[in-house]
This record gives sequence, structure tokens and C-alpha cells, in this order.
Amino acid sequence: MSETDERSRRWTLALGADAEDSENAPALSDSDRRMSAALTALYGDGDDDAPKKGRGGLGGSAPRVAKWLGDIREFFPAPVVQVIQKDAFERKGLRQMLLEPEFLATVEADVNLIADLVALRGVMPEKTKDTARIVIAKVVAELMERLERRTADAVRGALNRSLRTHRPRFADIDWPRTIKANLRHYQAEHRTVVPERLIGFLRQQRRIVDLEEVTLCVDQSGSMATSVVYASIFAAVMASLPVVKTKLVCFDTAIVDLTEELADPVEVLFGVQLGGGTDINRAVAYCEDRIERPAKAHLILITDLYEGGNQDALLDRLGRLVARGINVIVLLALTDTGRPSYHPGLSAGVASLGIPVFACTPDQFPDLMATALKREDVAGWAADQDIKLIRAETQAP
Repeated sequence: MSETDERSRRWTLALGADAEDSENAPALSDSDRRMSAALTALYGDGDDDAPKKGRGGLGGSAPRVAKWLGDIREFFPAPVVQVIQKDAFERKGLRQMLLEPEFLATVEADVNLIADLVALRGVMPEKTKDTARIVIAKVVAELMERLERRTADAVRGALNRSLRTHRPRFADIDWPRTIKANLRHYQAEHRTVVPERLIGFLRQQRRIVDLEEVTLCVDQSGSMATSVVYASIFAAVMASLPVVKTKLVCFDTAIVDLTEELADPVEVLFGVQLGGGTDINRAVAYCEDRIERPAKAHLILITDLYEGGNQDALLDRLGRLVARGINVIVLLALTDTGRPSYHPGLSAGVASLGIPVFACTPDQFPDLMATALKREDVAGWAADQDIKLIRAETQAP
């Protein structure tokens, strides 16, 4: 096909099936017509949910929507499929279709979908919960594979950075340093490095009272759904490390302590109750009461700071935590974009206490935790990462 014909084909697909009837439009293949029909079913009817005569549509049963999802998965890569799915949920009201296992089994799962499933968990039929658990487990496994090693290395390195050994246990191998030290042993035929010298962290026999305490206190109101998913994953990763004592507390107007569930991230997510109001002060008070050693404690408060409780009491409490030597950090969002929507007045008030207030991405979070555990300047680290820090409010003269 010539470049001109390919350009015409793309315009025809972009404009929809009706464009094929124009005089100069190229004839579409059967595959192109299926692609066009899949897009027309979602985008071809404007704001009207009822399909036009001769057009596809997304109304009706789960099997019809499942077939449509199968079509878009065939023609588009996963990131594009996720965008199209999101549009379908918003434009066509398909969120209720997530309650049907036939539909759910065909969805291209991502973090945002997991947040939707967690929010709908309370109204799901039992037969759908089993499918939802499988979908959530798949995404959790992918996230763990992506984030676990880097988080573990960052946390271990922060706490044992001067303690190295050449006879580490497998779980304590420092892979980046080991690979770098053994590059000359690269085996071309196997396309891998065969290490002759291992470098790792020296495992210390430390009493529990000496461990660093990390509490992730996470706002589970609906606007924070994606942050809840990522925070749960990171909490599960850190809980598996012997060098930190990790707690996970989720809240809206109620408080759910999920610390005992951290061995199973899927169970953690099924314990989250997305939605409802927000009482940040009450949640921080709960975490404060359970801090055992302030000098070893780190409180990572993940919230957009839209407080439904007492703002003044929250600021007073956070100020007392800082005065006690507790390392307090406020994350306005923990999302792939790192772009938060937040309460500007309260966030500036928190920043005026000397508490770093900003948003970050999951890829930045391991380095953030390493910086925090070393008691280094978190605000300086954020600035070096070109992360926007919330500035303290200034008093009028």
C-alpha cells in the first residue's frame, strides 16, 4: 500500500464507517471494518448512549461487551486498551458490568481497574468476587515484580549501607554491585553474567526494639483510590524485610488497621473500604498511640488533606509528632502521574510545621523511603527530583 493510500486509510478509520462511503475513500479490509466498528461502538454516537441504526453499541449484555473488549484487545496495545476501557466506563456507564464475571475476565487490568474493583467489592456477587480476586492477584503480582527488588534494595541499603559481606544469603545479595563486580565474567553464549564473587548485605541479629518503625497511614476516600493500591503494595514489600517494622493503617471516617494482613497484598486490598468522608486527625491519633520508639519512627501520611474532621487539631497533633522526633512525611498522591489534587490551605499549614508535603510516583517511592530511613533531607531529595514541594503559608505582617 502506498503512503498516500495508508494516509487515506487512517483518515477513514479516524472519521468512522460513514467516511468509507465518500468518493475518494479507500475500501477497508474486513479487519479494518471490525476495528472501525469497535471504535464506533464507543465514540461514534456522540453523547447519545443509544446506538444509531446500523451501528454497534455497548448496551445490553456482558457477552456483547466482552466481545467488544476482545476486539479492541486484538487491534490495540495494552496501554491504548486501558484508555479505551476508561472512556467506556465513563461514557457508557459500564462500571456495573464489572459485577459480571464474564465481562471481568476479559478486561485489560491495571491499577485504576483494581481501584474500581476494590470500590465495588461490597456489592459484588460471590461468583464475581472469585474472578475479581484473580484479576487483582494478577496485577498485584506484576506490581510486586516491578517494585519489590528496588524497594528491598533501597531499604536495606539505607539501613545497612556500611555493612557488606562476600558471603551473603541469597535474599541479602546486592545484585547491582554483584553484577558490576562480575562483568568480566559475562558468558556470551548464555547471555548472562556468572558471578564468581557475591556482594551483599550483612544480616544483623537485631532485637525488635532496634528496628526502624514505618507506618503508612493512607486516606482511603474515593479520590485516593490509586494511591491506596500502590501504598498497599509497598507496605507488603517492606513488611517482608527483617530490617523494618511496617504498619499499614487505612482510613476515611473509620480506621482499618491492615498490618496483620500484609503477608497477602490481595487480602489487604480486599480489606480496604474505598469511599466515604475523611477524618485525618483521628487516623493520625490512632497511629501516634501505636508508635513504640519515636526516635526510630517514620509516619508516611498519604492523603490529599481534604479534612472532614478538625483541621486545627490535626496541625497541633502533627506538630507534636515532629517535636517528639518522629519523621513525618505527607504524600498528597502516590500515582503514576505524581500530579495531586489537594487542599492548598491545609497543605501549606502542614508544610509550615517543617513537614515535607508533595506527591510522588511509585518509581520514586523506594528512593524516598531510603532517604527517610537515613534521616536525610527529604525536602532536598524531592527538589533534586524536580518534585513540586508545597510551600509553607506565610503570615501577613
